[in-house]
Amino acid sequence: MAYAVVLGEALVDLLEAERDGELIYRQAIGGAPLNVAVGATRLGGEVQYVGSLGNDTIGDRIAAFLRQSGVSMATSLRVPVPTTLAVTTFEGAEPTFQFYGEPPSYSLVTPADIDKQAVAGAAVLYAGSISLMREPFQAAAKAAWSVPGPLRVFDPNVRPKLLPDAAAVNNLRDLVEEFFATADLVKLSSADAEILWEGATPATAAEHILKTGARAVVVTCGAKGAHVATSEGATMLPAPTVAAIDATGAGDSVMAALVRRLLADGVPADLAGWQKYVTFALAVAGLVCERPGGAVAMPTMEELTTRWGALV
Repeated sequence: MAYAVVLGEALVDLLEAERDGELIYRQAIGGAPLNVAVGATRLGGEVQYVGSLGNDTIGDRIAAFLRQSGVSMATSLRVPVPTTLAVTTFEGAEPTFQFYGEPPSYSLVTPADIDKQAVAGAAVLYAGSISLMREPFQAAAKAAWSVPGPLRVFDPNVRPKLLPDAAAVNNLRDLVEEFFATADLVKLSSADAEILWEGATPATAAEHILKTGARAVVVTCGAKGAHVATSEGATMLPAPTVAAIDATGAGDSVMAALVRRLLADGVPADLAGWQKYVTFALAVAGLVCERPGGAVAMPTMEELTTRWGALV
């Protein structure tokens, strides 16, 4: 069976909430790559997760959750540091993250930890997110990305709290564009685009990313939908109407759905094929937004068809 290799961080989100008039923080297992791994698995895909988990109680919970979700951890490792926490506050349904833990538990995968045979045998390789901003994980991701064979999908998943100044933004831009150049698919948010290229619209960001060498670009735009672009052209697809309560993990669920489609059917032959993939992905994200966020919000195909009916 075709499988995906997903590289990146696993952590715990502490989600701000109110209960009985008191401000509390609810634990939710997350991290964008972990969300992608769980999301693609729940949609019927096979995923090998490559990451470093803290060797503590929270790390034990993350490992147990991944196993229960059906995600393979054969190429992951445990490290003797506390699990990274992401304190999550909200404006409406949109989350903002502040990270705690040094060194980050998710950043300690080395190039030597990469099973190049497993990467070469994968149908899809995912990289991206905040783990790339730290060594040795950055070097490990570059080592995996250089292995020929799988389709390469990338999500910068920009977090403003980790970018203290213009120099940090410039460094991140240079880094992600290195990955864009050989990506079969780049998925990012309109907020990511505005940070990476000040004032960029989804259309101008997608055009720029295609020029770096990427084959296809999907820019998610929250409740507005997603901008989809290939060398053939570009279009804007609407998102389904939902009663959103928490957008945590929604963008990750888009990538998870796209990974699942790539595993099942490969790269679409044309823009119309990408539109079908993204329409499906937006339906997945809509359902995620109607649930409390994090990896636990990722739906199964049965839940999708119950909510939306038959999907393309």
